[in-house]
Amino acid sequence: MAKQEDQFKKVISHAKEYGYIFGSSEIYDGLSAVYDYGQNGAELKKNIKEYWWKSMVHLHQNIVGLDAAILMHPTTWTASGHVDAFNDPLIDNKDSKKRYRADVLVEDYAEKLNLKAQKEIDKAKKRFGEAFDEAQFVATNPRVVRYKTQQKEILERLGKSLTNEDLDDVEALIEELGIADPITGSKNWTEVRQFNLMFATKLGASADTAQDLYLRPETAQGIFVNYLNVQKTGRMKIPFGIAQIGKAFRNEIVARQFIFRMREFEQMEMQFFVRPGEDQKWYEYWKETRLNWHKSLGLGEENYRFHDHEKLAHYANAATDIEFNFPFGFKELEGIHSRTDFDLKAHEKHSGKKLQFFDPEINESYTPYVVETSIGLDRMFLAVFSSALKDETLADGSTRTVLSLPAILAPVKAAVFPLVKKDGLPEIAQQIVADLQWDFNVLYDEKDAVGKRYRRQDAAGTPFCITVDHDTLENDTVTIRHRDSMEQQRVAIADLKGMLQKALEIKQWMS
Repeated sequence: MAKQEDQFKKVISHAKEYGYIFGSSEIYDGLSAVYDYGQNGAELKKNIKEYWWKSMVHLHQNIVGLDAAILMHPTTWTASGHVDAFNDPLIDNKDSKKRYRADVLVEDYAEKLNLKAQKEIDKAKKRFGEAFDEAQFVATNPRVVRYKTQQKEILERLGKSLTNEDLDDVEALIEELGIADPITGSKNWTEVRQFNLMFATKLGASADTAQDLYLRPETAQGIFVNYLNVQKTGRMKIPFGIAQIGKAFRNEIVARQFIFRMREFEQMEMQFFVRPGEDQKWYEYWKETRLNWHKSLGLGEENYRFHDHEKLAHYANAATDIEFNFPFGFKELEGIHSRTDFDLKAHEKHSGKKLQFFDPEINESYTPYVVETSIGLDRMFLAVFSSALKDETLADGSTRTVLSLPAILAPVKAAVFPLVKKDGLPEIAQQIVADLQWDFNVLYDEKDAVGKRYRRQDAAGTPFCITVDHDTLENDTVTIRHRDSMEQQRVAIADLKGMLQKALEIKQWMS
């Protein structure tokens, strides 16, 4: 646990030092759980968006994009259920004065049981080697069975209590498990109560006539209210999807763990409209498709797992999370939900407008069912960044800090150096930058020795460094160094563009 905390502190520190993330309004001592993306952070964030948009929209003929407004008619949130049901169970510790989500406290306790079981499995795997039958061990080892059973029973009880809005039982579960304040160890808790997460605001010139509005807590509703507009103008046939990237706002009870849980964040969502009765087929399809998208970035297959929901939202008949192994453990990265026809029917009821689809193949009108994929862009940023940050010991005993970002996402694709600041080398290097910058984000760097420049770009996440030296004057070649392997090769200046294009070709990453 201490090792994880140390790594997480390194992630936060490195993100600031190399221009990825700053605390918002830092000169005024900041604003809790609000962050600004710096020069490198803005580029990485943009590249993640483009990678998602390309795979979700451009590579699917039946999925189109949308950019809906943040402010929506207030009845939208009554229809969606957010006014009445968008709550989290809140609990306070009387001694530490800290506030927590009660369900997260219980889920973290259950995850500790899972980690204990995994520890037993790992020990046995090491002891028995290739002869180890993990499935049999998990099914028969008394400790593992006990841990897994306890975890399942706790999560099932929590899910049932939350579904029934039985907050007294959630409080009783916390007391029975002896869950303590993670910071102080105190078990002196208040009762559990509901807390609505929406930010309220006003629309209008005067206080007397201003209309009460909400900052949207999710981007999905902008898709649902525009579903028929998109379907008709795009002549879309079922099944089809609408994708959107946009800001959302939640007044989180516990906005901690850096950019993992913030009050202002971005979502990348796609709502896929299907025939009633085909929702489970498409739910399974999108589970597999989205997991494969994550794996395409090479962050390590062992860092992903599915977590099926015990407690389903009021609109869903199936839901799972793709969890990622962050520096603080496995947590939700993306949700895949089968939302049934709840949203469209609710908006039909509250608006009085028909939102049905006439299906010419079966000569029938119906309200489509919806399968949703929703990923937090900021969480995706943290997953990519935290898994890429490493301290390496090299063959000569020296160490380096390297940010091994997937090259397709890296803010700067190549840094161009002159070996020395004379003999015409800077001019050649600057001409290379001028030629490459039409196709790639590249930079010029002439400060410090080349070795220091390499280390600086390693830590910043730049996948390629191009060095102009005196041989360049003779044969128009340069040295290109690869960040991850540190291998160097001699390349003709004329071949640089093609080489970078091949390494950064999106088809190569996604196929």
